[in-house]
Amino acid sequence: MRHRVRGRRLNRSASHRVALRRNLVQSLFEHGEVRTTVIKAKEVRALAERLITMAIDGSLAARQRAEALLQDRAIIPKDNKDDYDQMNDAKRAKVIRARSGRRYRANTTRPGLKFTAESVLHKLFSEIGPRMKKRNEDRACGGGYTRIIRLCDRRLGDAGQLAILQLVGEDDQPREKGSTKTERKRRARVRYSVYAGKPRVPHGRRRSAKAAAKVETPAEVPVEATPEEPTDAAETPEASESEKTE
Repeated sequence: MRHRVRGRRLNRSASHRVALRRNLVQSLFEHGEVRTTVIKAKEVRALAERLITMAIDGSLAARQRAEALLQDRAIIPKDNKDDYDQMNDAKRAKVIRARSGRRYRANTTRPGLKFTAESVLHKLFSEIGPRMKKRNEDRACGGGYTRIIRLCDRRLGDAGQLAILQLVGEDDQPREKGSTKTERKRRARVRYSVYAGKPRVPHGRRRSAKAAAKVETPAEVPVEATPEEPTDAAETPEASESEKTE
């Protein structure tokens, strides 16, 4: 039995994998979607779903557990990113943390500050969690808070398949099953109809051409000759002519 095989190693060390998952999940909660490879998206999706479930719970224990798994990141508002880039380290620290050393939770104006950074953890529990909770109540379901959209683009260098991992909207409806047949389905249907009537070849053995011909062309069943019914001699034309001559 093989132990410790759960999850993907992603060609990284254990600490590097933990940091990778945290960064991708934080970016997902900050922007609503993130573009990465399909393998990374599948690996990150489980952690994102687990954290959203904790946010739906909303208890203090769930918040503490989420902070231990995710840690926290400061979100700089888009309108104030230019001002933040021009600040020195001391002013950046004031924008992110208060005098008590605690990180700001929401973007508010403070004395001497135009803006403050928002917390990813606070956004998860104040916005994403209640939104997904309302979605579960409306649909009477649970789970399925993210989706993976595969892209046709390939990553330069190793040609890895790219995908978009994004949060599901509150009003998003499940995709209806299409009734129209695509070109791929049409070809598969034709291929199946062609090979459906042919007998299957036993796996691992090959038959000779004569044996295959016998199976493909069944032997003709001889038709038994039915005895002819006796006819009345008076009704035949030969019998009538003999009677006339007599």
